[in-house]
Amino acid sequence: MKVGVHLPAFGVDPAAGTAEHARHAEDVGLESVWVGDHLIPNRPYLDSTLALATAAAVTERVRLGFGVMIVALRPVAWVAKQVASLQHLSGGRVLLGVGSGGPVHGDAAWRAVGVPYRERGARTDAALEALPALIAGRPAKVDGEEVVLSPGATVPPVLVGGGAATLRRAARFGDEWYAAFSGPAEIAAGLGRLRELAEEYGRPVPRLTVGVSVGLGDLPAARIDAQVRGLTDYGMSEDEARGSLIVGGPERASERFAELAEAGAHRIIAMPFPEDRMRQTELVAETAALLG
Repeated sequence: MKVGVHLPAFGVDPAAGTAEHARHAEDVGLESVWVGDHLIPNRPYLDSTLALATAAAVTERVRLGFGVMIVALRPVAWVAKQVASLQHLSGGRVLLGVGSGGPVHGDAAWRAVGVPYRERGARTDAALEALPALIAGRPAKVDGEEVVLSPGATVPPVLVGGGAATLRRAARFGDEWYAAFSGPAEIAAGLGRLRELAEEYGRPVPRLTVGVSVGLGDLPAARIDAQVRGLTDYGMSEDEARGSLIVGGPERASERFAELAEAGAHRIIAMPFPEDRMRQTELVAETAALLG
């Protein structure tokens, strides 16, 4: 089981920055660090590509994950240029999570870049169609024009993020399905459908990465309740949100991680919600160690 951790968005931890958190995650033995991708969120948020470039510059081993990049907000050639550059700068450590963006991203970001919200799915599919060739430096069609970018780079694993509605996209384009805030029953059902779709497309069955919201240690009930309310912004009911949280000590958390592994996950990405993010990263690493 591979275990990674989300780096804090700007403003979450005033005591340490992206570089310090990335180094700490590598030092405690985690497999990967991840960043979300928001243009106009409800709190300050760093650009995902620059945050990962900073993490790459101060680490040697840890993998660098987009969790997930909203590619439809950007011209696809620029996405490919940035990803290829990050592959060169990091020594090929990128994990390219891709999503179409949902209501949690709001309307303002789409209006700001002149992209109709209703087109986000089609634009995401078009980007995923073109990205492998563009990143690799091979000729690709972009809006009817042949484009070749240089220098090309090794195409990173593509993780298609989303729930059951995105399984067809994951089967068609993804090396992995990135399911966030999902429980064992949901991901087991999703993997069954994913196998059917992969066979339909004649592709290997994508592997599974699961993102989970974690708050480890002794937390006040009010802090957990606040996180539950935040998760309902992603379309979850209050009961679903509360059930998806992983709380308690490393021993209890390792049992929940093991359930996800049994359901089919090969990687878990912990998204800590308490403010003591350095300590949370250490507790996540303790949880990973208990899994063996």
